[in-house]
Amino acid sequence: MPNIKSAKKRVKVNATKAAANKARKSNLKTVLKKADAEMTPEAIKVAIKRVDQACAKGLMHKNKAARKKSQLAKKLNAAD
Repeated sequence: MPNIKSAKKRVKVNATKAAANKARKSNLKTVLKKADAEMTPEAIKVAIKRVDQACAKGLMHKNKAARKKSQLAKKLNAAD
């Protein structure tokens, strides 16, 4: 356990941010699974938006985000 005041605060802040990141990642996974299951343009649009948001927040690398968006678009076009 840290003894310095700033280190104690870092522990608290890191725990808060980790919880927020975990919630965001969980929500992203849920949206992606829903988009895979439904394959509707609305679900795909929501999933792509969430992927972009995750990339902007630093939860996902930009290349991974681009790959996910490409995969979603490819599946949507194949379903038509």
